[in-house]
Amino acid sequence: MPVWRGLRSLLMAGDERDAGVAGLAVPSVGALRETGDPWEPFQLVDAAGAVVGPVAAYLKDLQACGRSEATLRSYGMDLLRWFRFCWAAGLAWDQVTRAEAGEFCRWLRITGKPAGPHWRARRAGGDGEAAAAAVAGGPRAGAAAAAAKPAPGRRYAVATVAHCETVLRHFYEFHLASGSGPMVNPFPLDRGRAGRAGAHHNPMEPHLRRRSGLFRPRVAPRVPRSIPDAQFSELFARLSSHRDRGAGRVLGLDRGACLGVAGRHCR
Repeated sequence: MPVWRGLRSLLMAGDERDAGVAGLAVPSVGALRETGDPWEPFQLVDAAGAVVGPVAAYLKDLQACGRSEATLRSYGMDLLRWFRFCWAAGLAWDQVTRAEAGEFCRWLRITGKPAGPHWRARRAGGDGEAAAAAVAGGPRAGAAAAAAKPAPGRRYAVATVAHCETVLRHFYEFHLASGSGPMVNPFPLDRGRAGRAGAHHNPMEPHLRRRSGLFRPRVAPRVPRSIPDAQFSELFARLSSHRDRGAGRVLGLDRGACLGVAGRHCR
């Protein structure tokens, strides 16, 4: 597949923009590397193995704000998708405009996920059978099967696209405030908004559902998953006392609510 380089602005590209993005091949170069260092748990590296400095500075700022290592990994994966797109299109991260940001969001919604081994398989290593066992026997494999969790699709979920847009908008806000990025955030807020969401909200009135980012898709409310009757009966039978079982009845404990029950809730 040919690599289409040099995304131009909307005013210059015209109809060539659609053909270019459709034919853009984004190779899976670079990686988000887990270091094991508590001071820098994750590093985003390019194809040559060099650390991407702007991402390193942003992740350190997130860590200073008290974000967990799981959050750093999640944000790092979104930034890896963006930098792979920029590398494939021949774009400098600090020279992109709203046009390129919009094209990335379109590409993310339409294109399929890159083909490659699951991240659990990469951690497990070994041959193909060991990798497959690592994916099938993950720590949440049994819970996902019991909760009838749908299998991941071939395209990115809407929630993934929305999360990626939010991360990139905050990433450029950080560098905009630091003076190390572009002068204008390429991932702007919605045109109908200005400033922080709810900055002048009247506490006597309900909050309005508004999109925070211009390119952020609307995420449909999640429908609570359920567990089979046999699993629910087994869980209810394992409650240690009549008090816990009675509390479950009084509080209307149902199969959907059982998915969020932890040990601290059954004391």
